[in-house]
Amino acid sequence: MADRKDLVIIGSGPAGLSAAVYAQRAMLDQVVIEKEPFSGGQIITTERIDNYLGLYGMGGYELAMKFREHADALSVPFLEGEVTAIADDGEGKKITLANGETIETKAVLFATGARHKTLSVKGEKELAGAGVSYCATCDGAFFRGKTTAVVGGGDVALEDALYLSNICEKVYLIHRRDGLRGAKVLQQKIKETENIEFLPFYEVQEICGDGKVENVILKQNQTGEEKELELSGIFIAIGMDPQNEAAKGLVDLDATGYIMAGEDCRTSRPGIYAAGDIRTKQLRQVVTAVADGATAISSIEQDSNC
Repeated sequence: MADRKDLVIIGSGPAGLSAAVYAQRAMLDQVVIEKEPFSGGQIITTERIDNYLGLYGMGGYELAMKFREHADALSVPFLEGEVTAIADDGEGKKITLANGETIETKAVLFATGARHKTLSVKGEKELAGAGVSYCATCDGAFFRGKTTAVVGGGDVALEDALYLSNICEKVYLIHRRDGLRGAKVLQQKIKETENIEFLPFYEVQEICGDGKVENVILKQNQTGEEKELELSGIFIAIGMDPQNEAAKGLVDLDATGYIMAGEDCRTSRPGIYAAGDIRTKQLRQVVTAVADGATAISSIEQDSNC
């Protein structure tokens, strides 16, 4: 292949940016493809990060900007675009972008992360950004003194409800089961917070409003009873989906769609690697994503002799 890259990194969250820094220091001819016009991945929507060593209490957006500044200081090349296909002829990879542009490379690193799951109910898509949100810390301030709801039962949903309880007059916590799945300490805080009302066994049927969220229709999944809540915002926190579109049919995925890769970040196909939240792993945190980025470059150097 003529003029092919040593490495193409897909994604510019913590894993992708960490890998880019290590690749640049290793003098690999690389490019980072980012789907969005900004770097950082999920952490840009995190209000505060308390478990990244040495940076206690830093905002997620601020940390993301520091990661990007580090990459920029090393002149890491970035390209905004969406990968639609990856072909492998055994000698190299050919990446095709949505705009038709192609890039040839020896190695590919998936660092695409995961995205928010949706309810797929009427009104959700239509009112997104007009009262429907997937990030309480990003949009909560818009609903100060108002009534809101959080959908979900895991850690993120509970954290969102607690965060909103400090801003909003009333917060409904809607969950399709009777038991919450979040950490016990968070469950206890939910019980102790007076302006949070837990609604078990309820599912959202429709989100309603004329240009903005005004109410939601719920259905009790045990009795069939319907309930209407008047509120100004609804925050959906029901989990994440791995962004694996370009990896399907290329490498092995697990039952939930994450790329199967070991601690060395190697996948089932030589020359294809996965780092961060997109790969199968026990713990998905900023620190493990950053570590994956470094590990992936080490594996790439060992395998390709770039």
